[in-house]
Amino acid sequence: MDPLKAEGSGRRRRKASKQPALALGWREWAALPEFGVGAIKVKLDTGARTSSLHAFDMKRFQRGGVEMVQFEIHPEQRSRKERVHVEAEVMEERWVRNSGGERELRPVVETDVRIGDEVWPIELTLTRRDEMGFRMLLGRQALRKRAVVDPGSSYRAGRRMKKANR
Repeated sequence: MDPLKAEGSGRRRRKASKQPALALGWREWAALPEFGVGAIKVKLDTGARTSSLHAFDMKRFQRGGVEMVQFEIHPEQRSRKERVHVEAEVMEERWVRNSGGERELRPVVETDVRIGDEVWPIELTLTRRDEMGFRMLLGRQALRKRAVVDPGSSYRAGRRMKKANR
């Protein structure tokens, strides 16, 4: 018997696929615990390969032979009141096409992201996103095998988390 046909019916049945457990909207609240960011509004951008974070006052330096970057984050959308200072290891530099279609070389850092009850490691490119609507974009690489995006909904993982930014 054809394993895709339900017994006693002429219709084909789909094999169960392994769907990601997390269903998210096109925008969500997230946290970057290792960076001391308890709440940041994130746009889930399946059109972007890499994730990016608004960072300013970036300074590169060496610590024990390891390339590091220190930078500031404004986690609040459209607000410059709150600043979070971060230091992270630079994993590599990557050429990324920005929203204007121009290529720019950006530092790449790794950290954990938390959305709802799920936490997983992601790579972030650091760039100035002053004029953009969201301080952070979560791209395809970060979402792959972890989440599906429902473009017709927002905040499926829950409303704003407790404000716990440094």
